[in-house]
Amino acid sequence: MNLYVKNLNYKTEDNELKKLFTALGKVKSVKIIRDEVTGMSKGFGFVEMFNKNEALNAINELNGTTFGNKLISVNKAIPQLSS
Repeated sequence: MNLYVKNLNYKTEDNELKKLFTALGKVKSVKIIRDEVTGMSKGFGFVEMFNKNEALNAINELNGTTFGNKLISVNKAIPQLSS
């Protein structure tokens, strides 16, 4: 299950986000979205977890909590429609 994580601290690295979610289940991948030109974080990213129940638990446990001095939001990612 793919999760959307927003309001990340701009200094957050992929490995830090992975560590946060690994405490709640097995993580398949982590990707913080970055500006193509500057390489700076855009403040959001995606965490893919192998197990749906662990992912749902991660949403319940982490949504609205503080991480990197920011109040983060964690939700189920909505697939982007291709044009």
